[in-house]
Amino acid sequence: MGFFKWMIPAVIGLSLYKAHRNTKQAVVNYVSPNRTCRGKGGPYLKVLHLSDLHLEKISVSPGRLYDLLKDESIDLIALTGDFLDRKKTIPRLVPYLKQLRRLQPKYGMFAVFGNHDYVLDRDSFAKLQQTLEQAGVTTLRNENRRLDVDGHPLHIIGIDDYSTGRSRLLQSFRNVKDGFRLILTHDPNLVLEMKQHPFDYLLSGHFHGGQICWPKPYHMAKTMGKLVRMNMLKGLHHVDGKPFYINEGLGQSAVNLRIGSRPEITIHSFRLKAMEAETYEAAAT
Repeated sequence: MGFFKWMIPAVIGLSLYKAHRNTKQAVVNYVSPNRTCRGKGGPYLKVLHLSDLHLEKISVSPGRLYDLLKDESIDLIALTGDFLDRKKTIPRLVPYLKQLRRLQPKYGMFAVFGNHDYVLDRDSFAKLQQTLEQAGVTTLRNENRRLDVDGHPLHIIGIDDYSTGRSRLLQSFRNVKDGFRLILTHDPNLVLEMKQHPFDYLLSGHFHGGQICWPKPYHMAKTMGKLVRMNMLKGLHHVDGKPFYINEGLGQSAVNLRIGSRPEITIHSFRLKAMEAETYEAAAT
């Protein structure tokens, strides 16, 4: 009996140790989305995607992040929200942004916000947005920017957080015509609402890959939307023939533990081979 009294706490302790160690073991995943994002024609683009830094509970240091990426040639950096949820944490974002700037992305850095960012009061949120923009990050809240990539139009469309009711699709797509449509948003459930708004590729986060997947992430089924119930928690998926990616996030929320998941960095490589404007218009009618 005494053996079991000792054994149970030891097993629990070892499990918690491993779960915390997982938060330090970031993985770099290379993604080549298929269908409209691959093939011949159009210039090649490499996009670094980070999501869900959750700076209150992150185990990957700015220096470690740079070391993992310093040998990569990055064209564009996409940040898809949930940076933090406390005012006092905002200064911690600065060293991460400095390391990302060292990667010298050819076409810049772009960011959208997530549900945790909107926990901040108005002044603190403004400070977060200012911190990003002072570091050279273009923040998009239901907005878009058009870039020229070797003569090919690339539309970066930043759609605000779906889970908090801030997404405005018509506003986000205003003046977007022909060219490649890259969507940045936090909550991937948005893809289920986009039949009238065609896109070429969508990057998101929000789910943390379940974060604690033991035995399965049952805790997410009721609160995190339809995609979870469709078993779309992480990685590359398709909806209506269009590819979208759910990043597992770099940090953690609630507890600084991961079971069955890892902090994720993704590098997406694809050609800017998009549908013609007429095809978009037909699909949206």
